[in-house]
Amino acid sequence: MISEFQDLSDKIDQLAEMTAALRRENAQLRQANAALVAENMGYQRRLGEASGRLEALLGSIPGLDSAETEDTLPENEDAR
Repeated sequence: MISEFQDLSDKIDQLAEMTAALRRENAQLRQANAALVAENMGYQRRLGEASGRLEALLGSIPGLDSAETEDTLPENEDAR
């Protein structure tokens, strides 16, 4: 009976250690996720800025509008 209590106590200790390890890992994963979300937001911002610059450049080309652009671009590689 005493050995059964000791086994149960050992299992409880293992469970407590595993719980603590999982909490630490969870905290690390949350920090990594937050960093990646911030990095992604930065990339999205940069992509938006680049898109805006590209739109401005395309808009500054004289005589070029979206209808002309669509008509002059080939549909696929075979059209070239």
